Order: sequence, then C-alpha cells, then structure tokens
Amino acid sequence: MIKPKNDLLLRAIKKEPIERTPVWLMRQAGRYMPEYRELRKTAGDFKSFYKNVELSVKASVLPYKLLGVDATIIFSDILTPLEPMGFNFEFREGEGPVFLEPIKSPEDINKLRPLNVEDVKYVGEIIKGVNEELDRAIPTIGFCGAPFTLAAYMIEGRTSRDFKKAKAFMYDNPRDFKKLLDKLADSLIDYLSFQIESGADTVQIFDSWAGHLSPDDYKEFALPPVKKIIKKLKEIHPEIPIIHFTKGVAGFLDYMITSGADVYSVDWMIDLKVVKEKAFPKSAVQGNLDPIVLYASKDVIREKIINLLGKWEKDSGHVFNLGHGLMPDMEFEKVKYLVETVKKESVR
Repeated sequence: MIKPKNDLLLRAIKKEPIERTPVWLMRQAGRYMPEYRELRKTAGDFKSFYKNVELSVKASVLPYKLLGVDATIIFSDILTPLEPMGFNFEFREGEGPVFLEPIKSPEDINKLRPLNVEDVKYVGEIIKGVNEELDRAIPTIGFCGAPFTLAAYMIEGRTSRDFKKAKAFMYDNPRDFKKLLDKLADSLIDYLSFQIESGADTVQIFDSWAGHLSPDDYKEFALPPVKKIIKKLKEIHPEIPIIHFTKGVAGFLDYMITSGADVYSVDWMIDLKVVKEKAFPKSAVQGNLDPIVLYASKDVIREKIINLLGKWEKDSGHVFNLGHGLMPDMEFEKVKYLVETVKKESVR
C-alpha cells in the first residue's frame, strides 16, 4: 500500500522524530459542519448515511479539506457490524440507537451470528474511496466498538447514564456475559482485519462505556476481549498500529495499558503527565483535552492547548485529540482554531 504523504501521525505513534504534534479529532466529521448537515439531509436517516459509500467518503474527507487535520477517520458507526450479526437497531432523533430486540436472557446470546465481512463490504469501499479521494494525503483510520461497549448497548437496548440493565446482567450471568464478549471479539478481529486489508493505516478500538465499571470489573470483563483482539490483529497485521480508547480511564489506567495497544487514547479526567509516566516510551498516547473547552473563548482554548502540549514536552509519541467526540452545537471556527493552534504551538 502507498504510504500517506503526511505520515506525521504514524511517526508520532512509532515515537520517531516529528516536526510538530499531529492532530485529529474524534467525531471530526459531524453536525457542527454545515457541509456535513447538507450531506446528512441528502442521505435521510443516519443508517442510510453511513451505508452510502459516496456520501460517507464525502463526510470522511471534510475534516481534512476544511480543518487540515493530520488523519481522517472513516465515517461509520461502532454499531455497524451488529446488524448483519443478528441484532437490529434504529436511530431515533433525540434518543440515539435503539435495539429492537435487546438481549434479556443468556439464551438470547445464541442469536448472535459470526460476522461475514461481505455484509459490511461498504465499509471497505469507504476506506478505498477516502484513500482515492485524498490521494493518500494523510493516514486513514478504521475503527470498531470494543466488545464491552457493544454488549452494553445490546443488553441495555439504548444509550444510558448508568447501563444498569447491562451491568446487572453481567453480575448475574458472568459466564454468559464473557461468552458474549468473546463472540464479539472474534467478529471484531475479522472486521478490523477487513478494514486494514481495505487500506486503513491504523485502527482504533472505542470502549466508550467501560468507564462505568469498577477497576476489578474492568480487569475481569472489558479488558480480556480487547487484549484478544489486539493480540490476534498483531499476528495478522504486525505493521499496523492499534489505538485503544477508553472513556473514564482514571480508575484503571494501570490495567488499560496492558492491552498491548500501540497508542492509549485517554479522556480529560486524568493528568497527561501521569499517563506519560506510566505508558511512555513503550506506547504512544492520544487525547486528553476536555471537548467542553471548545465552548470557551479562543484565548482559553489556546491556553488549554499550550498547557497540554507542555505536559508532554518535546518528545514524540503524543497525538493531539479530544478526550471524547466533538458535539453538534460547537462552533466550526473554534474547532478550526484548535487545529491551527496545535500546529503552530507544537512546532519542535
């Protein structure tokens, strides 16, 4: 595969010399962009949007064209592989994803089918389309949801503040819950491998809801299937770096950094210096800026960026990102200002 012209992200991940800190943003293609809203209007519902290769490619490349980020993450959703695996859901305005038949008993786990990547062929076409549209200007990031996060959705039936149904199921049926996580891990290995074979330069595993767990429960339930995915992917694609993101990592960073990932992506509820001391130089680190900073003035945004860059100092190995995704009502100009400021203030 042809290497991206701007390989700053990949060099930072490898802790190689860099001229400045690379920057990309989670949920960087989103409703805060007028151009994205137009594409969404054309597509109709959200599921139709991410299944439409042409529209998804256009959405994926917007952040590079409009913001100048150093990597593009494909436009898709963490729930994408679950539908062909037997669990249907729909996106409802104001509610997010709602599963039509959530898991209610251990027997329901048997409904889960192994993923056939032919059923998500459009995801591979999106990756190929992005690489072609940008002429390999920057690296392309593929992704999946982590097994615990997907299982939490499948049992809860929707997003939640506490995922009490999912956690109660986990506590009452630990063996069956682990069986579900293991089955998900096997399919996600195939899913990420397919994305890599389609042209992804790196992949990110999103464990958005593992932060609802205690450190002991994280170690017992959420971590092992992620380790399994990473170990197997490294056997199949040893040259492809893997990013592991967990929101709410402060309580179990010591466990998270044993997953075997090349990059640990963290939220803002832990000091970047602490993460660096524990993870670097064995692994690179991504993220740490509170997204809510973008609702403040540009002076505050600049101050927070400089402070965060200062915590990492001049070493390679840090990828600038938010601790979670951009929000729909954020101001485009402030997001653009963030990217420009990181580029300017991080010059070596």
